[in-house]
Amino acid sequence: MPDRPGQAGAVERERVLEALSTVRDPELDEPITTLGFVEGLEIGPGVVRARLRLPTFFCAPNFAFLMVADARAAVRKAVGDGVEIHVRLVDHSNSDEINDGVEQGGGFEGTFGDEAGGELEELRVLFWGKSFVMRQERLCRRLMAAGVRAQDLRALTLADLPEGEDARRYLARRAELGIDTSDTAPFLVDTAGRPLPPESTARHLRFARTVRVSIEGNAEFCRGLLETRYGLQGQEATTA
Repeated sequence: MPDRPGQAGAVERERVLEALSTVRDPELDEPITTLGFVEGLEIGPGVVRARLRLPTFFCAPNFAFLMVADARAAVRKAVGDGVEIHVRLVDHSNSDEINDGVEQGGGFEGTFGDEAGGELEELRVLFWGKSFVMRQERLCRRLMAAGVRAQDLRALTLADLPEGEDARRYLARRAELGIDTSDTAPFLVDTAGRPLPPESTARHLRFARTVRVSIEGNAEFCRGLLETRYGLQGQEATTA
């Protein structure tokens, strides 16, 4: 019989890994599981312990805090109350502060005080906007590969999008940014949900391409740093 939510047992491992796969690096817009950031996972009766690692010792504390906090929240949602959850960041310059801050629920500002510069929701939304542009650009390339002309993209609504993971991820990010996700809503909009004027379409597509190339390049760079740091060349980066 499968374990019920709230019980940690052998069946829970896939549930916990699935939960961790929903947590994304805020800058790279990729799951921490596929990036190799989940270093280990231990599950016992009534307890889940996950260890996260990052490509360098000095990765930005704000990004690190977001990922640790998001991972803890995702696991909590997956296994329910009544399970002890520990998500620990290892091999980082601020591991102790981040781990204690997330465990105690004090938030980023409560953890780092005046150095924090405020909480992280504004930063999160900033990177949601960048990933929104990248996800939109991927759909634009797919649509144009299928024969849609660039100048005709503005006429498309969400109902015209091809089915698949790219469209689902794009719609999810629209929803997170509070942008209309109804079938009749225009596809090509900016991060505030405003339709693009005809004269700016080509410029927007060029800009969106640079955003995508930058994010994808950073992701590959981080993978290389992680592999080099932990001697993972030629190995699967995820050891959980």
